[in-house]
Amino acid sequence: MSTLTVTARGQVTIRKEVLQHLGIQPGEKIELDLLPDGRAELRAARPAGSFHQLRGILQGKTNGARLSIAEINEAIADAGAKAGAGKA
Repeated sequence: MSTLTVTARGQVTIRKEVLQHLGIQPGEKIELDLLPDGRAELRAARPAGSFHQLRGILQGKTNGARLSIAEINEAIADAGAKAGAGKA
């Protein structure tokens, strides 16, 4: 357990090992949920991206070939099989 000290201004410094344990890097945000029993839950904030942000991500990075949905699904399945997806 880590004990933190609250300053006169109500600020707390979270130790580096705690941030590393949570996977939080400098500049990232932290979420804090206040629980009804007087406890709090601290975790790394993970921004939720939107599908619209992906639009055009591959523009200019292909040879111009267009693939059918079946070809795209096959490529995804092949990549998953090579990565070991679906193994329990």
